[in-house]
Amino acid sequence: MQVSFIIPLFNNLALTRACVASLQATLPAGLPHEIVLVDDGSTDDTRSWLATLTPPFRVVLNDRNLGYAAANNRAVAIARGDFLALLNNDLVLLPRWLDPMLGAHRSLADRAGLIGNIQLDARTGVIDHTGIIINQQGKPVHDRALPSAFSRFRSTVRPVPAVTGACVLVERALWQHLGGFDEGYVNGGEDVDLCFRARALGRLNAVALTSIVRHHVSASVGRKLRDEENSYRLARRWRHELATDAGAIHTWCRDHYEKILPEPRYQDRDLALRTFLFLHGFTRTPPPEALGALAAALAREFARWEKMFPPGPANS
Repeated sequence: MQVSFIIPLFNNLALTRACVASLQATLPAGLPHEIVLVDDGSTDDTRSWLATLTPPFRVVLNDRNLGYAAANNRAVAIARGDFLALLNNDLVLLPRWLDPMLGAHRSLADRAGLIGNIQLDARTGVIDHTGIIINQQGKPVHDRALPSAFSRFRSTVRPVPAVTGACVLVERALWQHLGGFDEGYVNGGEDVDLCFRARALGRLNAVALTSIVRHHVSASVGRKLRDEENSYRLARRWRHELATDAGAIHTWCRDHYEKILPEPRYQDRDLALRTFLFLHGFTRTPPPEALGALAAALAREFARWEKMFPPGPANS
């Protein structure tokens, strides 16, 4: 088994060198691997440094800045590993970060999709990512809460709708089957889209709860410039999945029930009962009100996006 570590670069040489040093210091002994660095048009001293590298490094140089999705796709195209570990260049990798991710993949076997991990903000140490979930507005967001200690004792692998591409493991055969990142996204959304495409094949995306890294969150200049366009593209493609996400529905039901529980004059006892039964597993059918709330929230977002981005070739 060989692992190809894929790291796209755009300036921030100091962070890149620290990331690479932490990668080399934390690799399991004897692991067959290669490190593919793709420079996406850096204007600092990155290319001079790249010229000094020797195997196991391999270097791809883009003539101009193509963006995160295209840079990764170009690097993966020359990768030789059975597994791809996509890494942002602003990570600080900690001891034993990789083995739990490989173990999570093994435990899921042929159901495995994309495997992520716990990520801490490198500046503060605060948890930044324990998976990507869908909120009550039908939008993907970072979950920043650890499962309970009992849940972590029962299983160190947590299924989630999606994981961030900042540090993710995926089998190369699955990547190729999915066709890699959709380059219509510009520095955002492509990772969630890839996870959703894996899930549509029946794969499980998951977080390895004993793998921990540090991340200089959004260190790249311009990282957030196209967030609205990316969100709109993602929602157009996956509107049904966002509006019917089981986790978002459960959250709505829990919040609604906790809100009405102390209210003795609450009139809709039927909804209260149906919410209670769903929350406690007595029925698998969620209250229609929960589905309606998610659909309405997404409809409001679509109305806003349609004003921002009138129909045209760029938004097709």
